[in-house]
Amino acid sequence: MKNSLFILGLAALFVSSCSTDPKGSKLETDQTEETEPMTSFNQDFDLQGHRGARGLFPENSIEGFIGAVELQVNTLEMDVVISKDKQVVVSHEPWISSVICWGLNDRPVAEGKGLNIYKMSYAEVSNYNCGSQPHPDFPLQAKMSTFKPLLSEVVTEVESNVASLELEPVKYNIEIKSTPEGDNVFHPEPMEFAQLVYDQIVASGIKDRTIIQAFDVRSLQAIKQIDSSIPVALLIYESKGFENDLESLGFTPDIYSPYFKLVDEKLFESCKQNGIKLIPWTVNEEEDMVALLELGVDGLITDYPDVALTLKM
Repeated sequence: MKNSLFILGLAALFVSSCSTDPKGSKLETDQTEETEPMTSFNQDFDLQGHRGARGLFPENSIEGFIGAVELQVNTLEMDVVISKDKQVVVSHEPWISSVICWGLNDRPVAEGKGLNIYKMSYAEVSNYNCGSQPHPDFPLQAKMSTFKPLLSEVVTEVESNVASLELEPVKYNIEIKSTPEGDNVFHPEPMEFAQLVYDQIVASGIKDRTIIQAFDVRSLQAIKQIDSSIPVALLIYESKGFENDLESLGFTPDIYSPYFKLVDEKLFESCKQNGIKLIPWTVNEEEDMVALLELGVDGLITDYPDVALTLKM
């Protein structure tokens, strides 16, 4: 485990080196003009580090979550899957991905979905190095030997770090990674999956600071059956229309969380009229962040919280 000072140093380095242009994008042409931010976060704005801070650190890693905390995000966004021995594992895919992981002795991992985490014990899952391989989409991501952690391990390390640095308590936005096609293949059925996640957040003492999000409405319905007090976020990639999306869910979510390109003034007003927070994903370009802030969204999910923080006044 990298210690706190090492990660804090990395975070500071990335803030200075990445904040103007995380991906070598069109923002390069604007670097000669020092313009003031057009807007800023309000007091309740929810800045969420996507998979920790994926642009800066290996995704869904303890090091990445600590780095995001030290950048002082409000919320850590992450994904969870279930292992064969019913452990809640922090991972975007329910398999070991060849894009981000190496096998034993740093050997390449076969492409595809053959290394199914739901068919592996957590002891097996933790043997894979998921931080040293260069990420094709995030060239500035720090490289380090790390593993897919348990949700319980993430919470323990994050809470310890927050306490030692005397920071404000951080929130957790946990995505249940499920699909109807994946039931009993890549994960349990929705109610069992939701119960396993719920039991872990209660055991970890973070229930009052946790949001559960999902694309799969069944998972959100299951969580609400277990505990109606848990805030939920409906993730949307291809919308059927705001009203139809809510109808499919069957109740009003606390948060509507669409792909950021779906956000416009009409959607903003619909959320506002229904008392629903609007928190889009995954917003990585500064100009998109500014446009959404000007519109008045309630938060942003980003791989580059360092970039978003440059807009904070």
